[in-house]
Amino acid sequence: MNVVLGFLGVFALAAVVFVGGGVADEPATVSAIELDRYVGTWYAIAHIPTFFERQCIAGTTATYMLLENGQIRVENACATASGETSTATGRAWIPNTSNPGRLKVSFVRLCGLWLFPGDYWILDIADDYSVALVGHPRQRFAWILSRTPTVADAVLDWSFGRFEEAGYSRFDFELIDQTEYPTP
Repeated sequence: MNVVLGFLGVFALAAVVFVGGGVADEPATVSAIELDRYVGTWYAIAHIPTFFERQCIAGTTATYMLLENGQIRVENACATASGETSTATGRAWIPNTSNPGRLKVSFVRLCGLWLFPGDYWILDIADDYSVALVGHPRQRFAWILSRTPTVADAVLDWSFGRFEEAGYSRFDFELIDQTEYPTP
């Protein structure tokens, strides 16, 4: 019984973190996204740490695959302190096509339904889709994603500047060690 209550408590905490109304100073998101260019593997260069990434120490990646129904298969992976690979598989979708940068993502599937979706907002993306800035409407989490495991200092400075314009603090971010990658 305690395991069930603990399990439900984790889901309730996830719902509190992810779900909820917006605030007056919500960050702007991209007005257009080419999903066929967005899919593929991204390396997390920096992030605002979250409870669901607490086991990750290096090599954090997100791999997206466009599905026939228009949704996106999401697979997050990272290396853990024990040398193992931690993965999480989920679904992402655009609930309102008039705001294509405001996606929902869920990692909880029950009876074929994706439950407790969270906000995954694409705040900015490089013209060549080499860097993407992803965040939350209440600045609770964020990632600098790159197609390569490292970025130039100028790209990092631009990313932090863009996040600050969106209401984030660069001091909340931590760089992610990309010298070690999970093995498939």
